[in-house]
Amino acid sequence: MAAEVLRPRGVPLSKSSFYDPTRDFNCLDGSGSVPFTYVNDDYCDCQDGSDEPGTAACPNGFFHCTNSGHMPLTLPSSRVNDGVCDCCDTSDEYASGVNCVDVCRELGRAAREEAARQKEEMARGYHLRQEMVEDGKKRKKEAETKIEELRKEKEEAEAIKTEKEEAKKIVEEPEKEALERYRVVEEERKATEETEKKFKEEEAAREAFQHLDNDGDGVLTLQELRSRQTFDTNRDGQVTEEEARFYLGQEDTMSLETFLTSGWAMMRPVYLLDKRMFTPPSSTPTPEIPEELAPPPPPMYDEEEEGEEDAEDYDPEDGKDEDDDDDDDEVRREEEEEEEEPKYDEETQRLVDAANEARQEFDEADRRVRDLTRELKSLEEAQGKDYGYQEEFRAMEGQCFEFSDREYIYRLCPFDKAIQKPKSGHGETRLGQWGDWTGPENNKYSRQLYSNGQACWNGPTRSADVHISCGTEGRITGVSEPNRCEYVFLFTSPAACTSPEDSREEEEEEGDVAGEADRHTEL
Repeated sequence: MAAEVLRPRGVPLSKSSFYDPTRDFNCLDGSGSVPFTYVNDDYCDCQDGSDEPGTAACPNGFFHCTNSGHMPLTLPSSRVNDGVCDCCDTSDEYASGVNCVDVCRELGRAAREEAARQKEEMARGYHLRQEMVEDGKKRKKEAETKIEELRKEKEEAEAIKTEKEEAKKIVEEPEKEALERYRVVEEERKATEETEKKFKEEEAAREAFQHLDNDGDGVLTLQELRSRQTFDTNRDGQVTEEEARFYLGQEDTMSLETFLTSGWAMMRPVYLLDKRMFTPPSSTPTPEIPEELAPPPPPMYDEEEEGEEDAEDYDPEDGKDEDDDDDDDEVRREEEEEEEEPKYDEETQRLVDAANEARQEFDEADRRVRDLTRELKSLEEAQGKDYGYQEEFRAMEGQCFEFSDREYIYRLCPFDKAIQKPKSGHGETRLGQWGDWTGPENNKYSRQLYSNGQACWNGPTRSADVHISCGTEGRITGVSEPNRCEYVFLFTSPAACTSPEDSREEEEEEGDVAGEADRHTEL
């Protein structure tokens, strides 16, 4: 059995040597000394209050509860005899008259049971940690092997890409020359067609001008247009001066030159439509006709001399004349010939096909190199991360954990990101990207920082501070926001569990402190 140590009320065992009843008491701050009988006399003699450890006389003093059977406790002296039972052994209320009950044995038993439960959980967690260590080391080794394989594959793929690029250049040169020749020929053909087309259009315009110029003087007049039912746009039986002036560009007359440059574009639609010949081309803008001059649906036959000639060829069954059918058939034949005609000649097409095949092979080789580069970069970045002293945290890479409160769902993906999602609504808020370990020097792997999240409105960028403690599973146990846009995640993982031997010294120290109560006898 441990020897009893005599000391005044409220003095911890560690300071009992300073309280020797056989000599004067020296204040612990060195401010003076008093007879030992002044200790706990309910009067504060020392500036640091060390002469009154068991009373409330000194405002800056402390009272020590021995709490036999449980953990000792140190209180401010102001709580001594204040009517509240602070010490489980009731030693702080020795003169207040309050009926305190000593519950240290019960609390000690509950604390020991909780400590035993935690010890058992820590032992299970440590066992799981060892499995995570083995898994982490295995993954690291596999990643190293995979990196070496990918480097070799990338080297081979780059060689193939270079080979395909050279082959592509070889076949692209004759293709380029052939296409250039074809381009020149095609441009000349189109230029010729455009010239012929413009010539035909101008010939048609001149023919129409001559047809409309009744007196052949080279000038179209209001009277000449009013004599043509063609320009009776509202089909009221007569061509008004306003209708005729519209087609003359709001002038009284129009010369051949003006007719060719702008007048024909105005008159052509109604002129050809009236002759059952007009098909609106996409390249010819339709003139904007005032609403009051807009023509009604065209009649089935003309009312004047042109109508008599067209009526002879008119087919009442389909509303078309014979000339229209011939024109439509010719257009269809031309379109079919254009569709069937190959774009290039046989030799040029062969060169284009060879170049296309070479380009496709090069693209596939290039895509392979890019895919390998991306995969290799991802693995190398992962290998550069700190997964703990023994790779124990590596197993959490690629996993995500969720926690829900009343408003939000929080997700933590270790070594990647932390996000927040509202329960009602869509979208998510990035709280931070993986940053680094930020634990203290003696426990570096107890905290992680995820920084550079989305910016708060008129505030800083969001961040998440993850506090990691020992547990038998990876789990978020709580999330809070102690400061604006700064989040704290509480996370448990077997990777944070230490060996039972590592915590034995702490338990022995706590046992020694608890045991002091059994060796305490007050003076």
